[in-house]
Amino acid sequence: MLLSNTKKKPTGLFSQKSRLIFGRMRSIFSWLYWAFRPLIKAILRKVTHLCELQRICYSTLSGAKRSLQVEFSLEHSKQKNIKEMIAYLDDLSNRRKLRENLTEALSRSVILILTAKSVNPKIHFQFVKSMSRCVEHIWGYKQLINELCVLSKESYDCDNEEHEEKLLKLWNLLCPNTPLSSRVSRQWKYIGFQGNDPKTDFRGMGILGLDNLLFFAEEYSNLAQAVLQHSRHPRQGFAFAILGINISSMAFNLLLEGHAKTHFFNISRRMPNIDAFHHFYCYLFCEFDKFWIKSNPSNIMDFLSIRQKFEIVIHERLKDENCELSIKNAISNVSLVWHRGLKIV
Repeated sequence: MLLSNTKKKPTGLFSQKSRLIFGRMRSIFSWLYWAFRPLIKAILRKVTHLCELQRICYSTLSGAKRSLQVEFSLEHSKQKNIKEMIAYLDDLSNRRKLRENLTEALSRSVILILTAKSVNPKIHFQFVKSMSRCVEHIWGYKQLINELCVLSKESYDCDNEEHEEKLLKLWNLLCPNTPLSSRVSRQWKYIGFQGNDPKTDFRGMGILGLDNLLFFAEEYSNLAQAVLQHSRHPRQGFAFAILGINISSMAFNLLLEGHAKTHFFNISRRMPNIDAFHHFYCYLFCEFDKFWIKSNPSNIMDFLSIRQKFEIVIHERLKDENCELSIKNAISNVSLVWHRGLKIV
């Protein structure tokens, strides 16, 4: 048998060189963009008689596409009035005071924009409405992150009556026909806590983890019951409560890293609020339940790898500027899995 002397191409080296070339080209294009951006804006202003913010508001539909472009434009503005407005709104959202001062904040912000861009509000009244909505989206999202951060840092306290009432309510919603024998009990393991006292499991996400679980069990009680039953499967089961706290962490990080802006900007007519986050959490919980079952895990040891794959799927969905993660779709998906005959105990 004759052996071929043909040498194989070093594909690894070739792809490495390609990535290097692509990276350099991207850097060059990026430099060119930022170098000529002021000139391009000036030319477009001269031709259209509209500033960049006006062009965005008049050429794109309301929602993520418009609000994201407005946010980008404001963040890269070098005008003093715009920087002053950003500092003012950042301060309000960081102190979680935007909601209670919303009317004044929107009025002041729009006036600063109109002044900076020399826009006549009597002629461009639609621009005023569009900019108000974008500002509400952008800084409402920032305030929501700060509100969630406070909840995630609030530790569960056994001496806090409100915390204790929430925890006992969670049990009663998930197990309405089974009285809890005592506050510290092995029964908590049935709904997916690790030990006899659930308080230790909330250390990662604080009271936010409990609030999310409680909202799911209360707002979507039948759905929560179905997912809880799925979690009791002898081989494909999982710890319901621990998964819920993991989903809280995932949902919070998606907001924190900005990936969830598309969803929240599309579904929110006004400022995104805690309820919107709870619904987002419920969607993720239900979708993970469906994804877990479809993945056909050997046992709970597959959890980490399946969770990572699930996050990739959610990241891809959130890249779509038209993304709206509807809990209604998640409900139908869980029902479909349920009716396909998943055996539970």
